[in-house]
Amino acid sequence: MGSISKTDKPHAVCIPYPAQGHINPMIKLAKLLHHKGFYITFVNTEYNHRRLLKSRGPDSLDGLQDFTFRTIPDGLPFSDANSTQDIPALCQSTTNNCLAPLCDLICELNSMAACRSSNLPAVSCVVSDAVMSFSMFAANEFKIPCAFLWTASACGYLGYFKYHDLINQGLTPLKDMSQVTNGYLETTVEWTKGMKSIRLRDLPSFLRTTDPDDIMLNFIHQEMNRSRQASAIILNTYDPLEQDVMDSLSFILRSIYTIGPLHMLANQINDENLKAIGSNLWAEESECIEWLNSKEPNSVVYVNFGSITVMTSEQLIEFAWGLADSGKPFLWITRPDVVVGDSAILPQEFVTQTKERSLIASWCCQEQVLNHSSIGGFLTHSGWNSTLESICAGVPMISWPFFAEQQTNCRYCCSKWGIGMEIDNNVKRNEVEELVRELMDGEKGKKMKENVMDLKSKAEEAYKPGGSAYKQLDKLINEVLLSNMKV
Repeated sequence: MGSISKTDKPHAVCIPYPAQGHINPMIKLAKLLHHKGFYITFVNTEYNHRRLLKSRGPDSLDGLQDFTFRTIPDGLPFSDANSTQDIPALCQSTTNNCLAPLCDLICELNSMAACRSSNLPAVSCVVSDAVMSFSMFAANEFKIPCAFLWTASACGYLGYFKYHDLINQGLTPLKDMSQVTNGYLETTVEWTKGMKSIRLRDLPSFLRTTDPDDIMLNFIHQEMNRSRQASAIILNTYDPLEQDVMDSLSFILRSIYTIGPLHMLANQINDENLKAIGSNLWAEESECIEWLNSKEPNSVVYVNFGSITVMTSEQLIEFAWGLADSGKPFLWITRPDVVVGDSAILPQEFVTQTKERSLIASWCCQEQVLNHSSIGGFLTHSGWNSTLESICAGVPMISWPFFAEQQTNCRYCCSKWGIGMEIDNNVKRNEVEELVRELMDGEKGKKMKENVMDLKSKAEEAYKPGGSAYKQLDKLINEVLLSNMKV
């Protein structure tokens, strides 16, 4: 950015949707902007601010002189729980309650900037999660630019844009919930070049409702309409991975910037102070890496269903015995709240039988784990962060999608990119065993490994210095984020 005074710096207010999978890419983008010369105010909800302090320590959000953390309320009743809040309630509450507190915060920051003794620059732009679209109205109020970060896949984004047509065609809402299991979701939807012949079950899962007033169905409709109005959409992907999809999105959205994979771009920043700023809402267990250090290369199955997925105790037990019967070493991350309405308690017989070749932990640094030489495969929920991190680490996958656009990610991993195999939602231990063995030792597993290594190589081209992602980041900064600072 050149040598400019502190008060002349651009100042970005970054506001993620308040869930782990959204906070992670936003903080990576914030670090990239900071590295480019921006003052950063990173806005968490009060609930997640408390969780971060609990997981990372009382000084963890002190930030830097020019990278600070602030909070706004999410509008939900106070809770001191250590789990992701109810997603529909959170979507509804942020939409209805967060605009005024965000405007108040920007006003406060600008008032502080106006003081002669302050080194704080006035807020010059907003970078918001695309599903926190109320932020666009805050930016308009202060006559500053606003860019949306879409934190999920481009294919998932395109799938959400199909909802309007599905409603008009009478394909959703469903007539009754039996259509979820009776084969109706196998119906093929012909659409664009970017998403040919996709089944209803491969589209984001919020269409699986019988209620025309369903919170998520209407929330998605609202957010997609606002995305169409946004002056800039940032996608956490790279061109060779989702080119057809992005070609289709370019006819829907005004201006797209593909700046990904964000976690790999952020890793290029050689700044220890920035690296120390973390975003995990659960405490990481360091023994995961120590345990992996004792294992042979490409020998371990990594199992993690993300920050939101829940399952029944029966499904947990089927996964457990499938992993046990595979005979493979495994590292399994099981959040305390992963089982619906119960604690995640594994059978003692399973624990005893697998204790010499397994480690069960509650959370870890996933990037570090996936890049460990001992990891040979990943049993995942196909969240987009997990998918990108697995691709960039060259690790093939078994996919058990839970909700939202994870179904779409799974479809692309298994059918288009050839880097994954899907496991049935009604999980059975013999299928888990067979797929794990195929992943680690089979011919299909070897082919998946070749394919994911090819995609990893193409990702490296995007995020290496001078690559397409860097060019897109500079373009975003110059065309959008600095647009109101230019004379």
